[in-house]
Amino acid sequence: MNRRWLLVLCLVYVAGKGALAQTPGATFTNPLLTSGADPFSFYKDGYYYYTHTTGNRIDLWKTKSLADLKTAQRKTIYRPPANTMYSKELWAPEIHFLQGKWYAYFAADDGRNDNHRMYALENASADPMEGEWVFKAKVADPADKWAIDGDVFTWKNQLYMIWSGWEGDTNGQQDIYIAKMSNPWTIEGQRVRISAPQFEWEKHGDLGGNPPHVNVNEGPQALIHGERLFIVFSASGCWTDFYALGLLSFTGKDNLLEVTSWKKHPITLFRQSKENDVYAPGHNSFFKSPDGKQDWILYHANSAPGQGCGGFRSPRAQPFTWDAAGMPQFGEPVKEGIPVPVPAQP
Repeated sequence: MNRRWLLVLCLVYVAGKGALAQTPGATFTNPLLTSGADPFSFYKDGYYYYTHTTGNRIDLWKTKSLADLKTAQRKTIYRPPANTMYSKELWAPEIHFLQGKWYAYFAADDGRNDNHRMYALENASADPMEGEWVFKAKVADPADKWAIDGDVFTWKNQLYMIWSGWEGDTNGQQDIYIAKMSNPWTIEGQRVRISAPQFEWEKHGDLGGNPPHVNVNEGPQALIHGERLFIVFSASGCWTDFYALGLLSFTGKDNLLEVTSWKKHPITLFRQSKENDVYAPGHNSFFKSPDGKQDWILYHANSAPGQGCGGFRSPRAQPFTWDAAGMPQFGEPVKEGIPVPVPAQP
């Protein structure tokens, strides 16, 4: 075989592989990985950068499609130094590209949960899998209270952070707070509480007296649809099967720090499905399909009742839609092993 024909065959083979990757009717099944809580992804330049809680470090996956997460490139981008206030219990990392650099956010402590606070890393490389991730700052408002699950978003050219925190210095209730940011690692001004547990579905979490009862709002995620802004959050204790997603809608004009401009919807949007063997679905994030036309929810869940907050939680994904009133419709959590069409390619 001469070199010309060999080249032609190689080109046909490569084209064929690309065609297979985008074959109409291609599917995947949940879970995306066997284990992984608090899943989050960021899409840039044709790649998804995915992360989840590992506990003692921050890992990053890189893939063209989150449906292929099991075979994606993976790298540990950060291990905290020992004997610091952020050496242990690294929770709910997120990665964002902001103002020309990559930032990773996480909550951590020194081994004592009361000391959980939020922190930021920075990487100036074009590819977050390359370059150096450096510790940038502790991210805290002046109150500097217990804080986890930070999410950063931009609304009308202003950067904000939302997170789950305590009003005081003792456990018992987790609320949702918001604050402006002057740059990707600095909170500007005081925090504002925009959600506290109030409905029955937010108050499952009795730990038998230590503390006597825990009411939980955590894992807030901004969701922007046209001119509408929502915050989807997780409610009730993650150690219960009642862990579920609630919704806040911004009803004001410009001031996101105005408490009365946030409306909480009285029922959950996404909850356990005993019929589908999906329990405690929550701590979600969102992503668009590669063609930019589909909306997807990325979340963790358990496969059996009573599995709690440990390593049984696994990341899952499914598309969602919007109703005529512009409200997100997440539907039922998809049963494991059921084929789901892969996110649409360009």
